[in-house]
Amino acid sequence: MQEKKSTLTTLPSGLRIATCEMPHAETAAMGIWASVGARHEPAAQNGISHFIEHMLFKGTAKRSARRIMDDVEGIGGDLNAYTSEERTCYYATAAAEFFPRICDVLCDIYINPRFAKRDIDRERGVISEEIQMYRDDPSSHVQDLLQKTFWAGHPLGRPITGTLDSIAGMDADAFRSYRSSHYHARSTIVTVSGKVRHNEVVDRVAALLDSLPAAKSPKAKPCPQPHPQPRLVVDAMDIQQTQLAMAVPSPGHCDEQRYAFHLLNVILGVSSTSRLFQEIREKRGLCYSVSSHWLNLHDGGFLAISAGLDRKNIEKSLSLILAQFEKLRNKPVGPTELRRAKDYTIGSTLMALERAASQNSRLGGSILSQGLIVPPETVNERIRAVTADEIQAVAREVLDPSRITLAVVGPNPDEQLLRKVLGI
Repeated sequence: MQEKKSTLTTLPSGLRIATCEMPHAETAAMGIWASVGARHEPAAQNGISHFIEHMLFKGTAKRSARRIMDDVEGIGGDLNAYTSEERTCYYATAAAEFFPRICDVLCDIYINPRFAKRDIDRERGVISEEIQMYRDDPSSHVQDLLQKTFWAGHPLGRPITGTLDSIAGMDADAFRSYRSSHYHARSTIVTVSGKVRHNEVVDRVAALLDSLPAAKSPKAKPCPQPHPQPRLVVDAMDIQQTQLAMAVPSPGHCDEQRYAFHLLNVILGVSSTSRLFQEIREKRGLCYSVSSHWLNLHDGGFLAISAGLDRKNIEKSLSLILAQFEKLRNKPVGPTELRRAKDYTIGSTLMALERAASQNSRLGGSILSQGLIVPPETVNERIRAVTADEIQAVAREVLDPSRITLAVVGPNPDEQLLRKVLGI
């Protein structure tokens, strides 16, 4: 089997084009990444990055919204996009023989959006429904409350979708102005993985995106310093189950501690063999779901723990979570558990990277975070080299009870009890 080969080319305009050649693959995946997201937005334009993401699928000078989807889904392909705190990504996957078509479609919507008033007004209604859907979903709502409280007073604390008020006045002029200052060659990365050739991809993309202007990359307000004491936010909802979400400040994806922190997260709550799942669900049956995830940004982030449980089990579950914090801070991880966390991380990565779409995500994430393509072998070597002492060191720094933010959504949250557990 031929080896995968990753290559990065930077054009004179600043546009970066990266490929991972996978000769054995039968598919091709492409992404166009803009290094702009919710944290780059002024308060009055909260949600504009997400709104623009939606609008790019509503038609161009040569394609209607229906044709955009037909051109990709009609060949059995997939076309989608997402907006996060720091990036917006438009991506497609199809059989390798149809790569020229998905490339043409993605480049077309990226540089030639129509922004028709009728489409904007219709999509405003769609996004309004999306905002209310998240608000009515307790597991989504508690995450929004957590982020709003954790990043209080900072752009990161605003919802990626925006609010009903903030999206109400957005129009074509606002979209074009925002795009002109944020969507340009230096802030754009194109990635392609699968049965493709790098030079052919570069030639095709360079021709299709030659009208992208050269400009400086967008800047964002730095992450704030960690807060010095626990914070709590509750919202009473008439539901059966209580949703809780807890966060502590974490390193960012440029921090040297990121490899040790990744393993700490795996050990704590990523899989069904993690400590939280075993302690809270398997041993005591206190909940159906409990897990941790890492929001890793350029200059910071947070480790979040989420659970859905009966109101009567909140105090016990929170105490068990804090006990695991204390254990990881005070006792090194054993060799068997450490090896299992490394094997899980490397094994799941290797399996994922057999797919062109996963290779595509790897390229985009690596270039956006590190400025270059970091080979998977390099990452795996760094993971294998992490010691129990390094994990304990990052646990002592991160799993600090005094820095906890806790959000709770459910029937009649007992705020006094929650404050007692947090020590505030």
